[in-house]
Amino acid sequence: MSVTPLPTRRRLSPEESREAALEAARALLVEVGPQAVTLKAVAARIGRTHANLLHHFGSADGLQKALIGRMAGYITSTIREAVLRQRETDQEPAEVVDLAFDSFDTGGAGALASWMILNGNEDALDPIFEAIHDLVDDLAAGHSKGERPLQDETLQLVLMALGDALFGAPLTRALGLPRNRARHLAREMLIHDRNI
Repeated sequence: MSVTPLPTRRRLSPEESREAALEAARALLVEVGPQAVTLKAVAARIGRTHANLLHHFGSADGLQKALIGRMAGYITSTIREAVLRQRETDQEPAEVVDLAFDSFDTGGAGALASWMILNGNEDALDPIFEAIHDLVDDLAAGHSKGERPLQDETLQLVLMALGDALFGAPLTRALGLPRNRARHLAREMLIHDRNI
């Protein structure tokens, strides 16, 4: 009787292991929700041990903080590029609004941020706040003095996108409005601010 050897796991560098864990965490976030982003679930998904992930992140809170930091960096760099394109072509801010709304809704950032706040892990949101602050500082240089302050526009857009991600679907249904109504209002707000 011959025995088939078990497949061996490829040894990953610490950075590859960390990246694989963050990608698995993001997939779990989008597929199942923030409650699924645990060390055990992520370890099972990538074929690693709980101890391996504990070494990289320290705790589930550490994993979630690293995930939100990674997401914030990607989101703000994508929005920065869109804002710069918009300024060059003088197009309406639809792309910027869609990126913000999609990041919080289908990207899972809204659910994860809310989950962290409700679990008393508010400091885990620092990477989001720092990324937004850096983005606003970076974009302020090209912001027209006649326009409403960029901080105000950012606050309003982020709050609208987060609120829409959390309860936009049931609220628009209850009010008999189209599901994309908040996005439409956000676009109108930004267009109006630029035309004042």
